[in-house]
This record gives sequence, C-alpha cells and structure tokens, in this order.
Amino acid sequence: MSDHTKNTHKLATRAIHVGQEPDPNTGDIVPPIHLTSTFRQSAPGQHRGFEYSRSGNPTRIALEKCLASVERAAAGASFASGSAATAAILGTLAPGDKIIAYGDVYGGTFRMLKHVFTGYGIDPVFTDDTAPESFQRLIDDRTKMIWLESPTNPLLRCLDIPAIGRIAHEAGAVLVVDNTFATPALQLPHELGADYVVHSTTKYIGGHSDVIGGAVTVRDESLMERVAFLQNATGGVPGPFDCYLQHRGIKTLALRMERHCTNAMAIAEHLDNHPKLARVVYPFLPSHPDHDLARRQMCGGGGMVTIVFKETQAALKFCENIRVFALAESLGGIESLVCHPAIMTHASIPKEIREARGVTDSLVRLSVGIEDIDDLKADLDQALAKA
Repeated sequence: MSDHTKNTHKLATRAIHVGQEPDPNTGDIVPPIHLTSTFRQSAPGQHRGFEYSRSGNPTRIALEKCLASVERAAAGASFASGSAATAAILGTLAPGDKIIAYGDVYGGTFRMLKHVFTGYGIDPVFTDDTAPESFQRLIDDRTKMIWLESPTNPLLRCLDIPAIGRIAHEAGAVLVVDNTFATPALQLPHELGADYVVHSTTKYIGGHSDVIGGAVTVRDESLMERVAFLQNATGGVPGPFDCYLQHRGIKTLALRMERHCTNAMAIAEHLDNHPKLARVVYPFLPSHPDHDLARRQMCGGGGMVTIVFKETQAALKFCENIRVFALAESLGGIESLVCHPAIMTHASIPKEIREARGVTDSLVRLSVGIEDIDDLKADLDQALAKA
C-alpha cells in the first residue's frame, strides 16, 4: 500500500494498514514485536535508525504512524499513559504562561494543572461557560494555550472547536483537544482547528481494558519537535508489547465505535424520563444542551451516557447492584462499566468546585460496551429497581 493510497483511504482502512507493512524478510502480515532495550551498532554512532528503546522502537514507531494517520495529523507520539501525554503537551509551556481550560475536565487533568504545573509557573484559568465568548474574555497577552475536552468528562458537554480554535489562533495561542471520548472514528479535531490532540489510549483506542497508554498528535509537524524531545528526555514511553496492544486495538476502532454508539443511544433513550432519574445526558439526545453542535462536529454520539439520580442514596445503591456492568474506573473497553465520578475518577477535584460544575454525588457515568443491548437494558432495569 503506497503512502498516497494510505492518505486517500478512509479511517477503517488506514487503521488496519498504516504501520502494518508486511515484514520484508518473512512476509509476516503482523509485524513482529521488537522486545529489545537496545540495538547493535556497526560502529560508534552508526546504526539503522534505532539506538535505545526509550528514544525509539520499531513497534512504537508503527503505532505512532497509525495514530497520526487516523487523526489526520502531521505526526504522532505515544506515551505510557494519558497523563504522561498531557504532561508532555503542558511541558511545551514556559513559566508565566497562562492556559485556559473548560472546567469539566478529567480529574487527573485538573490535578495536573492545579497541583503540578502551577509549581512550574504555569497559570491555569477555568471557565464554566461553554460559549466561545467565555474563552475570549479570559484571554490576555500571557495566554499560550486553550485546553478542551469535547465531549467533556463526565458531563458530556460539547464545545465549538472551530470557533474556539479561531479565538486561540487570533491571540497567538494553540488549541488542545482531548479526543478520548469521541475518538477519530467520530470526530477529527485537527480538521476542526486543533493544534494538538491528546488521548488516553487506555480507553477506546486500546479498547479492551488490557493496556495503559497515551498519545499526542499534531496538526503541524513543527509542534512535534518539543513533544518528541520531552517524550525521550522524561522517558514516559510505552513498552513494545503495550504498543502492540494499542495498535491492535486501533484496527477494530471503527467497528467497535459503531456498536458503542448504537448501544449508548438505545440506553439513553431507554432511561430517558425514568422516574428515579433527574436527567439523562447523551450528546445525540434532543434534550442535550449541545445537541445541534454535537451533530455538526461528530458522526456519532459516543459510548458514554451520564445519568443523574434524584437522590444520592439511590445512585449509590444503583452502583452496588449492577451485575453485567462492572463498577470500575476507566471507560472505553468492550465491556460496560459504571463509575461514580465524585468518589472515583474526579475525587481529586475539591468538593465545592466539583459540585458547582455539576459533578454531584447523585451523578453516575456509564461506559456502554458492545454486549447485547437487551442484556444491558435488563441489568440497568434490575439495578434501578433496587435503587
């Protein structure tokens, strides 16, 4: 498959073929996993492109080529976790720089912004308004970066990536979009104006709850220089087998996301107007506050559904009585999971801030897997009955 053909093919084809060239020596359809820490040199400084696996490994390079291809990016870098990928992007900032972020972010991102990078002189500012104008009002001459999740975690708000990107670029800042929830199967932030895209590849990219990983892709290859330097210098790289698992996961991403979206939409509609629930949040439900925007930016609503109970105790009892769904942190695997963000994934956010943003003790996040939809509905029904 030529490079030109790879660029013109659609995602499902590129996900299977990019970085998967048959081995020239054996014809292996799946390239071998390069389980080596170092590489033999013919003379000092004379090698075949690889010296040491922290700096580069053929299995990792194959994954990074595929990540860049599916995101329609100029280049990609893989990391040992989504947090390591986040840290690499934030590491491109300098003391005194200001970063604006929408408030409903993953708890680990909030923790890194407020309790790690402030120590290095970075000034994070949060807005709780999704309107592009709210970002415009916060920009000053120190603003170097705007950070978005869309959809957000766990309130599933969608933000106008093109509009906020224009605001960032007019101010000389860059736009970062965390595309973990949507994945490149549903949304392409680089084509909407994002300079950096970040992923926890632990989630939908890997897709099987058996690997931890992260990724950064860039719209302009010049942006990769600093990210690649930090990847090597700080050493937060995935091992070869982890790269293999993530690359294998990408191959079925398009197929899995179809089923995730179908099941999630069915569950959102099934639970909508349930007497024990105050509301059901799903981007493709007409009741969602960003429904029209989600339909414009995404080709599917995703696999995440957030439900808010009328009573906190009912939310906790629901979590305790789920059976097919598993009560666990993380998301995006083939199996369905239930999470209580206030106690689990977002506990690092102070209670008063968390609740002001809507992440209350009565909120439960569903990661809808690819099981039979009737079994998933039945499990939700029996747990709700006991709530």
